[in-house]
Amino acid sequence: MNMKPIQVMFDEQLLARLDSTEEVKQNGRSAVLRRATEDYLRRRRQWTISEQYRSAYGAGGGMGHEFSGWDGQGEWPEE
Repeated sequence: MNMKPIQVMFDEQLLARLDSTEEVKQNGRSAVLRRATEDYLRRRRQWTISEQYRSAYGAGGGMGHEFSGWDGQGEWPEE
C-alpha cells in the first residue's frame, strides 16, 4: 500500500482527547484516522445509495405508473 503524508489541523482539545484514547496509544494517530476515514466513506456510500433508492421509489412516486397494481401480487416465502 502506497501511503501519502497529509497535514490535518485539529484544535488542541480535540487532539488531546484523540491522543488519550487507548487505540491511538496502541496503534498511533495515523492508523486511527485511516480507520475513521474508511468508516466515514462506508457510511457516506450507504447514505448515498439509500438516498438514490428514496429518490427513485419514495416520496409517493413508487415505481411509476407502468407498475401500478403489481405491488400486491408477490408473496414472501415461508420461513
